[in-house]
Amino acid sequence: MITTLDKLGVGQSGIITQVGGQGALRRHLLDMGLTPGVRVRLIGTALLGDPLILLVRGSRVSIRRRLARQIILSGGEAE
Repeated sequence: MITTLDKLGVGQSGIITQVGGQGALRRHLLDMGLTPGVRVRLIGTALLGDPLILLVRGSRVSIRRRLARQIILSGGEAE
C-alpha cells in the first residue's frame, strides 16, 4: 500500500520511499532523518492533531501535517 505520512494512524508505520519538497525545506526533512528506506512510526499527535509525533531511527521527531503530506510511504501497517 502506498500512502503519505499524514495519512498514518497512531501506531501505524511505513517505510519512506520518497521525500518531496525542494530547496531548504527538503533538506530540513532529510536532516531530521526522514530519508528513503527508513521506517517511521506515528506515535501520537498534539491535541488538535497537528503536529505529528513520529519515531524515526529511535528518536522522537515532531513534524507539521502539511510537511508530512510530502513524504510518500510504502506499508502503513499497525505495530
